[in-house]
Amino acid sequence: MSEDRQAVAGLYGITPEVANTESLLGIVSQAISGGARLFQYRNKSAGRERLFEQATALRQLTGEAGARLIINDDFELALRVLADGVHLGQGDFAGEPAPDLISAIRRRALASGIRSFIVGISCYDQIEHAIAAETAGATYAAFGSFYPSATKPAAIRANPSLIVDAKRQLSLPIVAIGGITVQNAPELIAAGADALAVVTALFNSEDIQSRASAFNALYANHV
Repeated sequence: MSEDRQAVAGLYGITPEVANTESLLGIVSQAISGGARLFQYRNKSAGRERLFEQATALRQLTGEAGARLIINDDFELALRVLADGVHLGQGDFAGEPAPDLISAIRRRALASGIRSFIVGISCYDQIEHAIAAETAGATYAAFGSFYPSATKPAAIRANPSLIVDAKRQLSLPIVAIGGITVQNAPELIAAGADALAVVTALFNSEDIQSRASAFNALYANHV
């Protein structure tokens, strides 16, 4: 398995929208202290200047900690801050077929001197979409929402059995997302989820460090 695929494992922290950059760094630092090593910066409301400020600060923080930083939606921002990758949803394709977009991203990253660049794709409940993305060079496929999500209450719902089917048909890592908690995560891990993308259950915790440790322990204890 390639180095970038190996990085997609365990707890995958998705940042909440936090206006204050120092506060954002604070909660991510706590998750790092709890063992989290993969993060996605996601902010749908900030302006370009704030996005660059926060992404740059997170890049420095995660880089110093040996963690990976993925940028949600924005490939240009990911390149500007030398992030480890980008995550795309179907709405990011702007009419361009997913395989074509992934191939174009790979070429741009390589031209920028980035040889190991993670490209994650939201596949919702569609294995066929994930198969096409894998063929085009995607690093991982994200499925869900598996449970009711406070972040995306209207998200497409998926059944954990989808992960079992995806593991049979795909060789790339599978990321589960949507309403995941320490209590319901074991079902997804047992189904074969390589990583758990978590927002609320991680960053809304009173003790983020301990919560991150608890999520990682689920994988460590899984037989």
